[in-house]
Amino acid sequence: MKIYGLSGKSGTGKSYQAMNICKAEDIEGIIDDGLFIFRNTVRAGKSAKREETKIGAVKAALFTNEELRAEVAAKIKEVMPRSLLVIGTSDEMVKKIAEKLELPPVEKMLHIEDMATEAELLKAQKQRKKMGKHVIPVPTFELKPQFSGYFLAPMRKFRVRNGKRDYYEKSVVRPTYSYLGNFSISDKVIADVVNYTAAQQNEVFQVNKVSTQSREDGIIINMSVILKYGVYVFAAAENLQRIVAKKVELMTSINILAVNVEVKGLKA
Repeated sequence: MKIYGLSGKSGTGKSYQAMNICKAEDIEGIIDDGLFIFRNTVRAGKSAKREETKIGAVKAALFTNEELRAEVAAKIKEVMPRSLLVIGTSDEMVKKIAEKLELPPVEKMLHIEDMATEAELLKAQKQRKKMGKHVIPVPTFELKPQFSGYFLAPMRKFRVRNGKRDYYEKSVVRPTYSYLGNFSISDKVIADVVNYTAAQQNEVFQVNKVSTQSREDGIIINMSVILKYGVYVFAAAENLQRIVAKKVELMTSINILAVNVEVKGLKA
């Protein structure tokens, strides 16, 4: 297994450049902020971006939690990528992470200052310091269970090289330790969104009850409704599931694990 390192100060765009480096060097996996990413899929770990403080984020990135460290190390041994890019804020941090995960010594150390222009470095620092934006080099759908309730958005990139069209996706997240601070959404707000959304559907006569079950990776929405007489019950219920899940996720950034619809009756 060949180990590459990428170092640079916090907020200089290391995670943003990671996919470009992996494609250029034919690297299969990435260790970034507590995550083991293999071929665009999160295989193990917990993102440091979920921590409530910057100190907690640094500890998570260094795998100070023994359980998570062991989980990631075991998964790397199981997957056995041909090559791996380890990202850190300094050469020493990169080497320390590699040692903790029981990886071979770093063969090639890259520095973000040598790969990005001055303008790109300034832009990255502005987005970090003034907008609280952090990039994670993995598609957004891979992160939804870990980032339920966080502002998470995809960053898609297309390019053509040697006549071939290239596409990949990164994610932008705003952690709670950024300048934006923390926030919470009450169950009543979610219930109001569900009630309003359901009331807009022609098949729904009345919403009787809405409740939610919160989990670390998202929420389950339970609702009981009365549908209008003459509608195809199963189709109407499935449509309501899809629309409610989409609307609540869009408005709250909460990952929707399931929407359970109980049809209590039909009314003309």
